[in-house]
Amino acid sequence: MIARVLEAAGLCTTSISLVREHTEKIKPPRALFVPFPFGSALGRPNDPDLQHRVIRAALDLLSQPAGPVLRDFPDDESGTEPAAPVQASAVAAAMDGADVAMETTQMRRYHEQWAERTGRTTVGLTGIAPARFRGVIRFLEALADGSEADMRERPPDVPLPVYIRRCVDDLKAMYYEARMTMKPEASGEDIARWFWGETALAQLVRRVKDRMEAAEDPAMKGAAFGIAR
Repeated sequence: MIARVLEAAGLCTTSISLVREHTEKIKPPRALFVPFPFGSALGRPNDPDLQHRVIRAALDLLSQPAGPVLRDFPDDESGTEPAAPVQASAVAAAMDGADVAMETTQMRRYHEQWAERTGRTTVGLTGIAPARFRGVIRFLEALADGSEADMRERPPDVPLPVYIRRCVDDLKAMYYEARMTMKPEASGEDIARWFWGETALAQLVRRVKDRMEAAEDPAMKGAAFGIAR
């Protein structure tokens, strides 16, 4: 829809599609279908040559004066496709009993090294600094125990289920970036299996998901799927 508005204003657009069937129905002006899973629209991590080829192929579609145009990224260009993200349900849970707050503090130290070394981070959805994530943990623990918990940092226009998701995503991002400092050679699958199979935070997230699924509020039930996946 945004592409059509931009095109109507005289601006050419191009896009990358991960689901060909949807793109065929929506019919954007120009789209490049790539055979990669969600989260990997440009292909394998740490493969700049492949990523540049994908971007170049998408930009080449701008030479088409009119659409809709849907082109497939060449199979012989894509090489080995990255594996689909590991889901929590596919990983056996770790033993309970670990101190989540203490673990989070330890992960924060590694995360700080990551941010200092790379100059970037994907943490920030909640607007809460990692140094204050113990408060986020207490919030999630209260939810998992069935309390009517909330956080004063939640903007009034952001529904509670959405903010819960943001809290979990921020914590996961910190853990994932910390793990990349701890194990630079680890693949995305390795990191996901470590998180869901070995960390205390993952067990807390699973408990929060279960509480949300059991809630009467449809919005809570709907958001539960994205919490532990």
